[in-house]
Amino acid sequence: MQFNDVTLLLLEGLILFICVLVGVAFLTLLERKVLGYIQIRKGPNKVGYCGVVQPFSDAIKLFTKEQTFPFTSNYLPYYFSPVFSLFISLLIWSVMPFYFGIYNFELGLLFFLCCTSVGVYTVMIAGWSSNSIYALLGGLRAVAQTISYEVSLALILISFIFLSNGYDLVMFYLYQDLIWFMFITFPLMIVWFASCLAETNRTPFDFAEGESELVSGFNIEYSSGGFALIFMAEYSSILFMSMLFVVLFLGGDFYSFLFIIKLVAVSFLFIWIRGTLPRYRYDKLMYLAWKSFLPISLNYLIFFSGLKIMIISFLI
Repeated sequence: MQFNDVTLLLLEGLILFICVLVGVAFLTLLERKVLGYIQIRKGPNKVGYCGVVQPFSDAIKLFTKEQTFPFTSNYLPYYFSPVFSLFISLLIWSVMPFYFGIYNFELGLLFFLCCTSVGVYTVMIAGWSSNSIYALLGGLRAVAQTISYEVSLALILISFIFLSNGYDLVMFYLYQDLIWFMFITFPLMIVWFASCLAETNRTPFDFAEGESELVSGFNIEYSSGGFALIFMAEYSSILFMSMLFVVLFLGGDFYSFLFIIKLVAVSFLFIWIRGTLPRYRYDKLMYLAWKSFLPISLNYLIFFSGLKIMIISFLI
């Protein structure tokens, strides 16, 4: 590969990451505004026009504050785990299904599963390296929850691999040209959305940050920049899960304005649920993963694999 190609590749990746981070900034503003109106108040409306500049002033405040760390912590893992967390959540965006160039990912779904699995380690190391009982408890809860719901996510993706004949996300747009997968696999869509909520530690599954019993969970010892990086990683994952939801179920064409509207609508659902639903009980969360979502996704997987074998044998 030529030097110019490598430079162009890095530049394209940098532009993509900057755009994602700007989207994250405005997603936090949208969340604070929507939650404000749900609670019959205004939300941020002082900095800039209707509070538009508020996310950037928050970022400046967080990154210019003094960085504190516990004296008994394992300093290097404690310091670098938020950095790796944000890096992994930005790296997943390279599977975006463009027809041309940033990166050619024919195995995009496998790369997504690998990155979400690696993301578990950053949470676990952040909780452990703080050397705090509350942080360790929150980290263990988050790891157990994420691993449990990854099983149903992987099984649903395997079902869609049978449907679309490959791991490339571009195929999902081509196969949904006439009818969206939402109408064919509606129960799977509900299971996928609930699993996305659990995977990103969002209400009603936000046990990694159960304030009442864990005082903010695995990130309790983080302040200023470290906290901001964990926060940005979480919202970048929310945006990516919304994008993937649209691609899988709502016929995502990246070159249409309708795709952006659908992505914002799914992100709005994440926020709306946070303002509406109370937190689950932890044992109910685990029962939901292993007794409800796992059988549903397994049944659909067996159904789609049988359907595929029947179609192939009919064609032969």
